[in-house]
Amino acid sequence: MENQLFTFTVFSENQVGLLNQISIIFTRRCLNIESLSVSPSSIKGVSKFTITCYGDRPMMERVVKQIEKRIDVIKAYLYTDDEIVYQEIALYKVPTPALLDDRAVEEIIRRYNARILEITREYVILEKTGHQEETEALFNELEKYDISQFVRSGRVAVTKSPRELLSMYLEEQELRKSRSSQCQE
Repeated sequence: MENQLFTFTVFSENQVGLLNQISIIFTRRCLNIESLSVSPSSIKGVSKFTITCYGDRPMMERVVKQIEKRIDVIKAYLYTDDEIVYQEIALYKVPTPALLDDRAVEEIIRRYNARILEITREYVILEKTGHQEETEALFNELEKYDISQFVRSGRVAVTKSPRELLSMYLEEQELRKSRSSQCQE
C-alpha cells in the first residue's frame, strides 16, 4: 500500500481532553500528525479538527472508525487532497536591511504574492497563504536573507461538496429519530 497525505475532519462537542484522546489514537498506531487545526465549525456549538497524516487508506479508515468511537465526537471524515480545498498561512520575520539593500527580496515577495504585515527598523513580517509547497518554497528563497522567525499554521480545509457533510449527517439522524418515534406511536 502506498503512503499518501490524508486530511481528517473531526466534528465534536467542545470538550476538555478530546484533543489528547484523538492524538493517542494516532500515537498508538505510530502515525505522526503532520498538521492540526481546531476551530469552531459552521454549526453552533460544534468544533472542527482538521488533521493531516501520511498513511495508506486502510489504516486511515481504521483511524476514522476509532476516532468516531469517542463519546464527544459527532462524526469524522477522511479526504484526499483532490476532495477538498485547503490552505495554510505562514509568517516570516526578515531583517529590514535585507529588504532595503537587496532588490531581489522585493521581487521574491511579489512573485510569491506575499503580503507585508509590519515593517520596523529592525524587521519586516511577511505573510504567505497557500499550500505547504508554496510556503516552503518562499521560506527556501528567503533563507539566504537570514529569516529570524518562521511559523506555519496547520491546514484549514473545506470539502468540495455543496453542503457541509456534517449538516447532512445530522439531518439524516434527525429524520431517523422522527421516523422511529412515529413508528412507536
